[in-house]
Amino acid sequence: MTQFSPIIWQTKHHHELSVAELYAALRLRSAVFVVEQNCVYNDIDGHDMRDDTAHVLAWQGDTLVAYLRLLDPAHHDGQVVIGRVVTDPSARGTGLGHELLAYALDACAKRWPQVPIYLSAQAHLQGYYGRYDFVACSEVYLEDGIEHIGMRRS
Repeated sequence: MTQFSPIIWQTKHHHELSVAELYAALRLRSAVFVVEQNCVYNDIDGHDMRDDTAHVLAWQGDTLVAYLRLLDPAHHDGQVVIGRVVTDPSARGTGLGHELLAYALDACAKRWPQVPIYLSAQAHLQGYYGRYDFVACSEVYLEDGIEHIGMRRS
């Protein structure tokens, strides 16, 4: 990650994504979740282009350095679902993950005010998300061979 290039933040409805933007998101997700974490699963799950799904993208130059998606609360028990939270390995340790989550929470508040937010966190990140007022709402469970925990922010 080049220190001198500013991060450009975007929140886009799935209809607004260009092919190149969608490709960059899927490429980053695959590189981290499938290859780095050695987890074979169906990342392209049909939710990316459904309903009122929005995508949060952080660009540094032409490189997507962080990403997550926001799933429509109308189809998820009345709560926004944050998922596919990922930062490029080159951007780790820079605070970008915190910026990503703060940006996403602001996007949720603007798009779906007063709606609770849910995420399925890797269990070892429970404290990380707790800093943003997420509380555990499930027991630890295995998802694709990795321990996760359901967390909610009201």
